[in-house]
Amino acid sequence: MTQTIAPRVRTLVLLVLAVAGALLAGAAPASAHAALTGSDPAQGAVVDTAPSQVSLTFSEPIAVGDDSVRVLDPKGERVDKGDPANPSGTTYSVRLVSGLPDGTYTVAYQVVSADSHPVAGAFTFSIGAPSETTVSVSAQGSDDGLVGWLYGFGRYVSYAGFVVLAGGAAFVLACWAPGARVRAVQRLVVSGWLALTAATLGLLMLRGSYTTSGKVGDVFDLELLGDVLQTKTGAALVSRLLLLAAAALFIAVLFGAYARTADAVEPDRDAEDDGGGDDGGPDKRDLTFGLALGGTVVAAGLAASWAMSEHASQGLQAGVAMPVDVVHLLAVAAWLGGLTALLVALYRAPVETPVGRDAVRRFSRLAFGSVVTLAVTGVYQSWRQLGSWSAFTDTRYGQLLLVKIALVAVMVAVAFLSRRWTQRLADARVSEAAEEAERTEATERVEEAVRAEEAERAEEAVRAEEAVRAEEAVRVKATVRAKEAVRAKEAVRAEATERAEEEKQPAGTAPAEASGTSEVPGASMAVEPPKASGASDAEKAEAGQDSVRAAQLARQRAAAEAARQKRLRDADPNRFGLRRSVLAEAGVAVVLLAVTTVLTQTEPGRTEQDARAATAASSSASATGQGSGAVSLTMPFDTGGKSGKGVVSIDLDPAQAGDNALHVYVEGPDGTPVDVPEVKIALTLAAQNIGPLPVAPDHVTTGHWSASRVQMPMAGDWKVEVTVRTSDIDQVTVSKNAQIG
Repeated sequence: MTQTIAPRVRTLVLLVLAVAGALLAGAAPASAHAALTGSDPAQGAVVDTAPSQVSLTFSEPIAVGDDSVRVLDPKGERVDKGDPANPSGTTYSVRLVSGLPDGTYTVAYQVVSADSHPVAGAFTFSIGAPSETTVSVSAQGSDDGLVGWLYGFGRYVSYAGFVVLAGGAAFVLACWAPGARVRAVQRLVVSGWLALTAATLGLLMLRGSYTTSGKVGDVFDLELLGDVLQTKTGAALVSRLLLLAAAALFIAVLFGAYARTADAVEPDRDAEDDGGGDDGGPDKRDLTFGLALGGTVVAAGLAASWAMSEHASQGLQAGVAMPVDVVHLLAVAAWLGGLTALLVALYRAPVETPVGRDAVRRFSRLAFGSVVTLAVTGVYQSWRQLGSWSAFTDTRYGQLLLVKIALVAVMVAVAFLSRRWTQRLADARVSEAAEEAERTEATERVEEAVRAEEAERAEEAVRAEEAVRAEEAVRVKATVRAKEAVRAKEAVRAEATERAEEEKQPAGTAPAEASGTSEVPGASMAVEPPKASGASDAEKAEAGQDSVRAAQLARQRAAAEAARQKRLRDADPNRFGLRRSVLAEAGVAVVLLAVTTVLTQTEPGRTEQDARAATAASSSASATGQGSGAVSLTMPFDTGGKSGKGVVSIDLDPAQAGDNALHVYVEGPDGTPVDVPEVKIALTLAAQNIGPLPVAPDHVTTGHWSASRVQMPMAGDWKVEVTVRTSDIDQVTVSKNAQIG
């Protein structure tokens, strides 16, 4: 059955990965998390006089560079000068050259939002009347090309690597301690570490090009890399690499010292047991506690590297949102990463180290806690990023969030089925254990009978051998007695012969030396003991061969028993059902992770709705001719002293009754910004006898002063007076009228 299961597993995994890849590839380019909420001049506005600057207002702080904001004339030539400035809040401005002719001008911007995503766009305004322009306002952003796709893929791989690394380690420590000795689980966790490390290095290299030009050639620009390291995102990526070094040490201890203390086979425990198989001595408990504490700290640090540089770090309640985001990411890793480790254990664990029902039950409890945590933190994050029920359907972020919620619901439903299969597996294990006990008892009885029979045969062999030896001894004794009798007869005969010869010889004749010359028949025959037979050596050789055959037979029986156990385990319908349900969960998890990656690159619904509202208000104001924010006054001055000539420009935004932002720019005769000792403003509405209202702007940078919350009580034709002092005694006051409201 496993030969048919494995191809299906590979096919399903490849299919799920293909779907996830298509989702990532087919997703729209990453929308920025900072949106343009206003501009001065407004988009599509037609102003009577040329403004001295262009101001852009975003929904959150952004990072700007030298070429972040460009203003192009109808021929495509740049008419902005100087670097963009940040006079107040989230408003950024760039100066324009003086004396611009009538026509349509294009404002193109490319900045980086505070949550690390690039923001690019363009709009037009006209001076005097609209005209033809050669500039296209649909320029490609830096995140639309190959670099943007690679950056998005790197983010997906980094999320997946973190989930597998943290979740796989948590599964081993909290659910299945013997898994530390399983090679497949070790490879899974190490693969997660390698994926996260490689993705982090890739993101660090791609970051410079991703936020600027979007060119592949700029990926290896060391100057851009140096600039990236000075940003919040660069610092977060470097911190992640340092934490990954600590994670490498954690993995070495987990699969080294801890694996050596883990039991090779985890005994089944009662369902009430909430441990992870850690019932060893104090040293093992201390090691487990240290690994759990250290691993949690490292995992939380890795999660914080995302929370401190992305969505959670900006917007409402950032101080609360960042720790909530860390907890959310840890819960995702515990659930999805643990699920991946369980899937690997179910399919790749060796026969001698199977994943037991207690490990599955412990993971079920861990997954349930993770889902509850995800629900609580997800509700908070949804409220923070959406702000209204309508954002669920009216914004792309809300629509993706609905897809994510649906996928989570599917995973929970499949997890419920997995829980049922786990319970069935537990019930089946009870009867299986009884059957196994009966089989063991029967085997022991058979083995005892075999041992008794072998002992009886050995005893009979000993008795037979003793009988043979006794018979041989009797035969030897009989032979000896026979030979002694023969010798005795021969001796008697010889004596009788000797006497007869003596009687026949005459007197004085010496008797013949018959005794010395005659040979007694059979006298030379030596009585030799019987030779020892080779029976004992043959028996020893046979016994040695029997022991070798017994060892081979034992190994064959063990291999056959292991194969039989594996076949029984694979053929178990309950375990097979659990495998399929966990595989389905893992497939949904891959797609869920892809949707989450796209979601983190999408403009939050709250920001998108605010930007729409601001754009609608700006368009409405432009259509009615009110509050266009295009009130810009330019007045030459001459104080009469040395370096007393120049031009002073006043910008009022939004030029309506109430609070207004006021900017003052002073330039020399050559158009370069210059500082003067003092600039004062006075506002007067003569028709209503209001004023003069003094305004003391604050110095911002060379040639630039600003004041916020400048009160203009009502609409009307206001006189704006500017007093410029160029020395201790040289000053002049110039004025112009501006229509407010």
